[in-house]
Amino acid sequence: MLSLYKVTKRYGSQTVFSHFSLDVPAGARMCLMGPSGCGKTTALRLLAGLEEPDAGRVNRGGTISLVFQENRLLDALTPMGNLRLVAGRGASTGLESLLVRLGLKESLGKPARELSGGMKRRVAIARALAVNYDALLLDEPFKGLDPDTRLKTAQVILEEAQGKAILLVTHDLAEADLLGAEVARL
Repeated sequence: MLSLYKVTKRYGSQTVFSHFSLDVPAGARMCLMGPSGCGKTTALRLLAGLEEPDAGRVNRGGTISLVFQENRLLDALTPMGNLRLVAGRGASTGLESLLVRLGLKESLGKPARELSGGMKRRVAIARALAVNYDALLLDEPFKGLDPDTRLKTAQVILEEAQGKAILLVTHDLAEADLLGAEVARL
C-alpha cells in the first residue's frame, strides 16, 4: 500500500536518506524508531505527499490521514468544530461518540484554546480518525498523555483503524507495543 523505494532526501547539503526503502502493507501496524534527526518525520511526510524525494520512488495506495507532531487545531473551534472541519457536518453523531470514547465528554463545548495539552492531542487524533482513510500515519501521537490516557487512546485508534495500515513514529518502544506494531529502526 505505502512504500519508499530507494529514496534519497536532502535538505540543502544535509542528506537525510540515501537509497532508503520501506514497505507498509495494507492492514500492517508498523513503527519507525530511531534517534532524533534520523528522518522518521521526513519518511512520514514523504509517504503523505507533503515532501518529494530527490531520488527514488514513493508509492501511495489509497487515502492517507495524518496526526502531526503539532496538534494544528483551530483554537476558536470546539472539538466538534475541529472534527466537522475535516469530516463534514453530516457525521456529527459518530464524531461525538469518538470524542467521548477518547475521554473528552466534558470538553465538547469548549473552544480548543481552553483545553489542556493532552486534551488537544486527543482532539488531533480524533480529527485524523474522523476522515475516510486507508492508511493512518502517526507522528508521536501520544506525547503529553498520561499512561492511562495513552492506553485508552491506543485502544480507540486500534478500534477505528481496524484493517487499515498504521505507521507510528515514536521514541518509546512501549507506544509501539500499545499498537502491536512491528518496529523498524532507522
